[in-house]
Amino acid sequence: MQHKPYLSPSVLKQVALKQAPGAAVSYIYYFGKDRPAAVLAITAKEGLLYIYLNPYNGNITHSEKLTDNFFTVVEYIHLYLLLPPAIGKWVVGISVLLFVMIMITGIILWWPKRKTDRKRSFTIKWNGRWRRVNYDLHNVLGFYATSIAIILAITGLAIAFDWVSNGIYATANMGKSYAAEKAVPKSDTTLKASVPNQPVMDRAFLSAQDRSPQAQMFLIYDDNAASGTISVTAYAQSLHFYKSDIYTFDKYTAKPLKTLTQAQKSPGMKMNDMNYDIHVGQILGITGKIMAFLASLICASLPVTGFIIWLGKRKKSRSKQVRAVVHQRTQKQQRNFG
Repeated sequence: MQHKPYLSPSVLKQVALKQAPGAAVSYIYYFGKDRPAAVLAITAKEGLLYIYLNPYNGNITHSEKLTDNFFTVVEYIHLYLLLPPAIGKWVVGISVLLFVMIMITGIILWWPKRKTDRKRSFTIKWNGRWRRVNYDLHNVLGFYATSIAIILAITGLAIAFDWVSNGIYATANMGKSYAAEKAVPKSDTTLKASVPNQPVMDRAFLSAQDRSPQAQMFLIYDDNAASGTISVTAYAQSLHFYKSDIYTFDKYTAKPLKTLTQAQKSPGMKMNDMNYDIHVGQILGITGKIMAFLASLICASLPVTGFIIWLGKRKKSRSKQVRAVVHQRTQKQQRNFG
């Protein structure tokens, strides 16, 4: 682990621009003392390009197109089914809404009507016939996974749809609104000529480090708009997003425009900040990730076990219909010969 200070963000940006000349840079990440830094460059030829650097000497360690990364492709399948985002978001979102409805109605159907059925409803009869085992796998495992699955589904919807995240915000805040959180500061463009000797981005980063000395990860964002700002988000833990302090600066003078520490945030904003970490389970560390993985795995099995149950009932229904027809014909024949 390194104990010397990071190179300033302006230096990392210049190194990245040598790798990707003419690119636009809006995001610079410091992932942690024992992790690389990263510059997200937007190029006309290659699109989004991540350039990873040693944050202490500026050496480029790796660079890759975002669309070539395996996990990014998996993420796009998860979010959009590789469809155009505007379309895929709705396809996935509506599917998840239907999934939540199926889970709730499934619990209602599963709920034991009699006390004597409760033990059977909570356990799998492994020594039963294969159809009974399949039935129990669908119902029992589905029950155990439902509470986690619904949470994962709702947090996923919050990522896809603003109305869900706004609903979480309003619910957690008991309907109260916080103007300071919604305020969008702007830089004073009349001071554009008075750029200080030290780059504003560097001054903003140093200020955030001083004010959040325990932070492990930093994200620096410049929207590149004339009246835009430079913001620095200081995260309490590397690769976790639910505890952070946000500092916004004038991009021409480095004057602080807005400060929103973790302690100052409303319950609704804290809940939305926690959304991603809850969705992937990392809010509870490795235990939470295992729980989210197992719940997701069970949910992936439910359509298979459910289809087998439906197929079995369909065959039974057909066989009953055939028996009924045969019985009717037999009775008719008996009456004719009687």
